[in-house]
Amino acid sequence: MQLAVFAAAMAIAMPLHAADEHTDRAIKQRVAPTYPELAKRMRITGVVRVSATKTVSGNHMLSGAAEDAVHKWKFVPASDESTVEVDINFALAQ
Repeated sequence: MQLAVFAAAMAIAMPLHAADEHTDRAIKQRVAPTYPELAKRMRITGVVRVSATKTVSGNHMLSGAAEDAVHKWKFVPASDESTVEVDINFALAQ
């Protein structure tokens, strides 16, 4: 039950599109990150910004999980190369 609540919360918190300074790239398929167990126990929350697959900002205890998730995402093809930044919001279920 807790897993289902967490998955639903992550689906709501995760962006529907990625922000690019020139254009918005739609996300075809996204994968929710696995909340690191240590970060959960320490009650660490926050937004982690990932540029393509490299963390730009956010808590380092959450950045690996955010990068792993974004590695698995599928984006709609674009006509040219672009760098996409996405925000992954980690929030503990109440």
